[in-house]
Amino acid sequence: MYLNCHTYYSLRFGTFSEKELLRLAQENEVTRLVLTDINNTSACLNFVRLAPDFNVTPILGIDFRNGIDPCFVGIAQNNEGFMELNDFLSQYLHQQKEIPPVAPKFQNAYVVYPFEKVLLHEINLLGENEFIGVSIRDLRKLPFSKLSNLKNKLVVLQPVTFRHKSDFNAHRLLRAIDNNILLSQLEKTEEASEDEKMFPITNLAAAFSEHPHILENTESLLRSCHIFFDFSENRSPQNLRTYLGSQEADEALLEKLCHEGLPYRYPDGGEGILERLEKEMKLIKEMGFVSYFLINHDIVSEARKRGFFYVGRGSGANSIVAYLLRITDVDPIELDLYFERFINLYRANPPDFDIDFSHRDRPEMTQYIFDRFEHVALLGTYVTFKERGVIRELGKVFGLPKREIDALCEGGYDPKSSDDISRLVIKYGRLLMGMPNYLSIHAGGILISDKPLHWFSATHLPPKGFPTTQFDMVIAEDVGLFKFDILGQRGLSKIREALDIIAYNQPERANSFDIHNVRKFKTDGSVNALIKTAQCMGCFYVESPAMRMLLKKLEVDNYLGLVAASSIIRPGVAKSGMMREYILRHRNKGRAKEKGHPVMLDIMPETYGVMVYQEDVIKVAHHFADLDLGEADVLRRGMSGKFRSREEFDKVRLKFIDNCRKKGEPDSVIFEVWEQIASFAGYAFAKGHSASYAVESYQTLYLRAYFPLEYMVAVLNNGGGFYRAEFYVHEARMLGAIVHPPCVNQSFHVNAIYGKDIFLGFGYLRELELRVSERILKERGKNGSFSSLEDFLDRVGISIEQISILIRVDAFRFTGVNKHQLLWKAHLFLNKSTKIDHPKLFPPKHQDFKIPHLHTTHLETAFAELELLGFCLCSPFDILAEPPKNNRCAADLERFLNKYIDIYGYLVTVKNTKTHHGKRMHFATLVDQKGEVFDTVLFPPVAANYFFRGKGVYRFYGKVVSEFGFLSIEVVKMQKQDYIQDPRYADMKTSTKVFSKKPMT
Repeated sequence: MYLNCHTYYSLRFGTFSEKELLRLAQENEVTRLVLTDINNTSACLNFVRLAPDFNVTPILGIDFRNGIDPCFVGIAQNNEGFMELNDFLSQYLHQQKEIPPVAPKFQNAYVVYPFEKVLLHEINLLGENEFIGVSIRDLRKLPFSKLSNLKNKLVVLQPVTFRHKSDFNAHRLLRAIDNNILLSQLEKTEEASEDEKMFPITNLAAAFSEHPHILENTESLLRSCHIFFDFSENRSPQNLRTYLGSQEADEALLEKLCHEGLPYRYPDGGEGILERLEKEMKLIKEMGFVSYFLINHDIVSEARKRGFFYVGRGSGANSIVAYLLRITDVDPIELDLYFERFINLYRANPPDFDIDFSHRDRPEMTQYIFDRFEHVALLGTYVTFKERGVIRELGKVFGLPKREIDALCEGGYDPKSSDDISRLVIKYGRLLMGMPNYLSIHAGGILISDKPLHWFSATHLPPKGFPTTQFDMVIAEDVGLFKFDILGQRGLSKIREALDIIAYNQPERANSFDIHNVRKFKTDGSVNALIKTAQCMGCFYVESPAMRMLLKKLEVDNYLGLVAASSIIRPGVAKSGMMREYILRHRNKGRAKEKGHPVMLDIMPETYGVMVYQEDVIKVAHHFADLDLGEADVLRRGMSGKFRSREEFDKVRLKFIDNCRKKGEPDSVIFEVWEQIASFAGYAFAKGHSASYAVESYQTLYLRAYFPLEYMVAVLNNGGGFYRAEFYVHEARMLGAIVHPPCVNQSFHVNAIYGKDIFLGFGYLRELELRVSERILKERGKNGSFSSLEDFLDRVGISIEQISILIRVDAFRFTGVNKHQLLWKAHLFLNKSTKIDHPKLFPPKHQDFKIPHLHTTHLETAFAELELLGFCLCSPFDILAEPPKNNRCAADLERFLNKYIDIYGYLVTVKNTKTHHGKRMHFATLVDQKGEVFDTVLFPPVAANYFFRGKGVYRFYGKVVSEFGFLSIEVVKMQKQDYIQDPRYADMKTSTKVFSKKPMT
């Protein structure tokens, strides 16, 4: 009898989930129920999936409204009707138009107009599928209305939005948040009526007992509706079923493409290749995934045609078919990749392919996919209310001052001393936490389906401009829709731009290598030397302090070692304690036999019996605990955080333990293995995924080894990486570059390189307006370089504030005129109160002003750079108030091993962390006086007394220690060193420091 039910996907209106709605129906003996969220279909599929568990027949619809103002309720008679409703809603969401008061003529959907709206809009003619909805509240008005005569058109329309008073209060808070107003300012017209509740079916029938025809009409409407989506284990995939139009043609094309790829991938042949190919092809055909492979092949083939770089990764990298189709660059034969992790008969879902493109190329490839295929949409996701965010929102709604809101967000809440308002914020914050706040877009998921996407949900149109589903990836997989992941990645942007820079800076070498020939890079001594010595600044995935430390400890100098390191660095392996165990076994091969379980050593010999990759979970579950491959995959997915059924996972966990006990394994071993699985399975990489990362790492390492300056410029131009831009500038200088501040004749918005000279881009000047730099580049490109300041001012419209920035950063140093004199000239040429936005039509005659000879010190230049660029181009040690008392550096650590050292370092990065007991500690990376990197650790007793206070130079006293050959300093005490007083503002008598302009090398 309930035709108008809301969940919390009626965003910032509803107050509980679709599961709670079904539970509420069960409690009230309601067996047929229509879900009609406001302009939203997010909950529909899961509502249908869950309904049988509550003995409810699910029916789907949409409550069409403009804001909170109801227009009409659409109820789908069947799946075709649901698609009609989705088509209609999507049209208005895409165009951001208001819903009309009168519904269109739906062929397979009912329309129910609220009683008041029929009167307001004088809707006199109702179609066969159109009805008038009467709520309990409307019953007292019905006898006095002309609508009472339309007996066959009246149905029950009792909205369901709340369960109890607490829900209503939460609703009012959500409405205030949505309107961005104080709760006290919320008008009644902006909230629902408190009586929008579900009553037991007998109570509802009693309320309408004087109007039995209304109940009969409602029952008849409900019984005529039927919705079906297949959520069974044997459901058919809903992705595009055929690529060429028939299964036979698809299979023939896939075989043809694989055999064409054999000479490219395996020019010298190899053992087991054809057998593996045949095995995979048989299973891919049997599972119905042929079109899935062909669509991915279509996408990467188009990318190659356009000259776009991409990396295919994910579990699909375990497949030789993917390798032959050039979807991935990972050879599964070379790495002995576990095929069953990629695909097996127990998995309903196809393999996972993540295809990374340059962040600049990704939009174009997304557009291609939308143009190439018929039924395409981006995959949606929900942004939920998080703890701090909801407390901040509720604090504003209740009118708390900012300082009190900040205190609550930081956990400054004492129930005993807090006032009533603070207690309400905390109470309702807990209630709203986890509720969906608004719809967003999945990081890279695209759906290409056989049916129109509106068969499954409406779509909205986010700022990216592509239709996006109103459901997420979990329910998409449940219904048989599997996403294609098209991702943007700056690492690939760096590779692509590096190649472009090499083409203009070293054209004679541009064609001397193939960046995709990773097989050659793997055996390159220079590249492997960079890995072994951890000289990886700027290189994909291997540049962080933690990775640099791991590479040294493992003494990695080859591709397979890097593949392992890429997964070992993941938090799960470290958390389980197996990272340390792996290092110990790697450095002492006898330890594996001594400490490892024989079965584990037999399953994972190359990783010394240590679980390192995701598929190790499958291997251990299958071989150690005798679970079948389907159960083993349930175990892996259950720990990934993406899994839906916890009951299924718990059954497998119990079977894992029971099977091991039956085999005679002691509980101590069983639970030790289980804890290893549980602690890292959701955070480890698939081996193919790690191998894909290692391929990209090798590509960037090759560029760094042979084209270091061009590569560093590309890194800087694409947002840097783990570190601040300052340190990539420093690294470029260490590699032989001559780095210059921005120049109006040489610089662009990004950095530019000419031979070994790197000119920083205008983009580093934080206060320089983008339109000014664009104006400079346009004029310079059109009429050539600037000959003087006067020439620049005649040709470029600019304000005195903006020209001052350029002069102060020395962008006119080519003139040979001191910057103070240039500033005087600029002031005399430009009236400070007049901002010139256009160049002069004719060059004016200039008066020759007599300006006294002025002098600029290198110290003034350094502080101007600090202010304008965020860092200085000289060594930071040269602007210390007191020179360093010693010149010890990273090279001295070895001779101070197990001794105490006094050393100065310029802070690169700090990792703040906590021990198992919750005590604060720090890992810090620094640069010494010669520009080399060293590492320090501050354990809790020291961290409690000493703090890092921002970037700058610090003096350390501590003990040099070695762990697996990696040297670091256990700090005993430290002190931040002061810079000299800024000479631009200091008394000239205090600015007597002698300064030699030398870099940090």
